[in-house]
Amino acid sequence: MLESLRMDGRRVIVTGAGRGLGREMALHLAAAGADVVCAARTSEQIEGTAEEIRQRGQRALVVPTDVTDSRQVDQLVQRTVAEWGGFEVIIANAGGGGGSAGKLVNEISDADWRDTLDTNLSSAFYCARAASVHLHERGGVIITVASGTALRGDARLIAYGAAKAGVITLTQGLATQLARYQIRVNCIVPGFVLQRRIEAEDEIELARRQGARIPAGRVGEAWELGPLAVYLASDASSYVTGEAFVIDGGGLAGGLAPTGWDVTAGIGQAAT
Repeated sequence: MLESLRMDGRRVIVTGAGRGLGREMALHLAAAGADVVCAARTSEQIEGTAEEIRQRGQRALVVPTDVTDSRQVDQLVQRTVAEWGGFEVIIANAGGGGGSAGKLVNEISDADWRDTLDTNLSSAFYCARAASVHLHERGGVIITVASGTALRGDARLIAYGAAKAGVITLTQGLATQLARYQIRVNCIVPGFVLQRRIEAEDEIELARRQGARIPAGRVGEAWELGPLAVYLASDASSYVTGEAFVIDGGGLAGGLAPTGWDVTAGIGQAAT
């Protein structure tokens, strides 16, 4: 069973690999034996991840990429094929709240809306489309990353939640369409997860309050997404496709994840 989790000889593209969840997924895949292509907008961050991967004895390729630009995503895949001869897995992890975060619906501009959808939903589509061209003759794995916000309304993140809900549905559609080519497509759905080490007292207190609402009694840590990424990328999940894997300490199951607003205090006032 443990051998099926090994990624020896596999080549994986990870977008948003410079920090947070993407970095941890890249490092865990390397620890399992994979070579990793690190993609993100910020070269310095992905260079750091790549160096850690090399220190673990695996190859790493750095490809600065803006995943909201389909041409750059195509070039990411083309460069991977040109330099490494191909790949078996792509993880479309890059995303973010965008300029619409925290705004009321009448405050969200067209530009805010498009930016949030492009960063989260369009980017996942671009990655899947570009990867499918390479994988359709040899099979492989596409992994997307959504958010618990996709499964429950959050007044602070209207556009982000809509985009991430789209990622889950996109994953399901891709899985059914691409199964004939032996391409598996699954989605990771994180809840409250610390993207970095926190030391400031106000950040620690915020994490404590968020964790108190979660059945597990704490917020998650970025490294905890790594083993799930390895499972979904490896042969251990060979009969798994079209699924959305929630990893949130039971937050959604327990109905305890806050929506971000205290309805008793009136619209626009944040809950504590």
